[in-house]
Amino acid sequence: MHGTQGRAPAATSAGVAGSPPTAARPGVTRLGWIGTGVMGQSMVGRLRDAGFDILLTTRSRSKAEALLERGCRWAESPAAVAAGADVVFVMVGHPSDVRAVVLGDEGVLAGAAPGAILVDHTTSAPGLAREIDVAAAARGLWSLDAPVSGGDKGAREGTLTVMVGGADAPREALAACWEAVAGNVVACGAAGAGQQTKLVNQIAIAGGMVGMCEALLFAHRAGLDVETTLRAISGGAAGSWSLSNLAPRIVRGDFEPGFMVEHFVKDMRLALDECRRLDLPLPGLALVESLSTALLAHGRGRLGTQSLVLALAQLAGHPWPTPPAAQVS
Repeated sequence: MHGTQGRAPAATSAGVAGSPPTAARPGVTRLGWIGTGVMGQSMVGRLRDAGFDILLTTRSRSKAEALLERGCRWAESPAAVAAGADVVFVMVGHPSDVRAVVLGDEGVLAGAAPGAILVDHTTSAPGLAREIDVAAAARGLWSLDAPVSGGDKGAREGTLTVMVGGADAPREALAACWEAVAGNVVACGAAGAGQQTKLVNQIAIAGGMVGMCEALLFAHRAGLDVETTLRAISGGAAGSWSLSNLAPRIVRGDFEPGFMVEHFVKDMRLALDECRRLDLPLPGLALVESLSTALLAHGRGRLGTQSLVLALAQLAGHPWPTPPAAQVS
């Protein structure tokens, strides 16, 4: 059952005066979508399959062609998307992109009608989420910061976790949308709390990722059969999402992105910014950010996050035995 789990104390976002938003319904509620990257493609496809009419735009129209062929419609700007939608979802790369497509002259807030709902699925800065919430409320709009977790697999299968910051009313109104894309929708608190929760998620992933990669390097260096080793440890206390989903890709030499290194580095830097604001040292996070930055320096930013093993292997002076066909350059 899709729904809200582990509810935080009632959100106290800027809010919108008047009646609560109307519940979203396929065939009735007009959806807008901005940004069709690795995960956005699958999420839009699932919403379309659920019967929603979708107006979209993205930086390069060619990336949206497959969705347009499935019946989605094209708009020339974020403002045009918002003008033709009751609910607008944003899923772009960086906080600067969010600022441009939401707060810019041709952004969502410039085109949306009062009562519309804005949902930002981008992993972005908590402070920016709070800024957008205030600006949206001033125009009579609802705003939710709602980053997701679950990777390309979760997006394809509709099992994502959505971490929502903002008021209860718009989150509850979008139940039919969450049903199409998510397995778990968590009310995290006021505006910005969704983004902070996602940063907690990324900090935990960073620590688990380095442990998983170091374990594989040790197994290989010790002369163990790595696939057999994975079968031995995955079901016990060492088990994790990364060990089950990313370690097999590493063994196959598959470094294609479910989530790109360059985006993970962005997330870790957002987390480190928050750590500085909170006066909280997290040396494990800083280590993984440094190792991942080394991947960027070697032109590997568009590989999957599992390519962290390549940076660790290079540091150890024992290159990972990548099959010849693997994409690691």
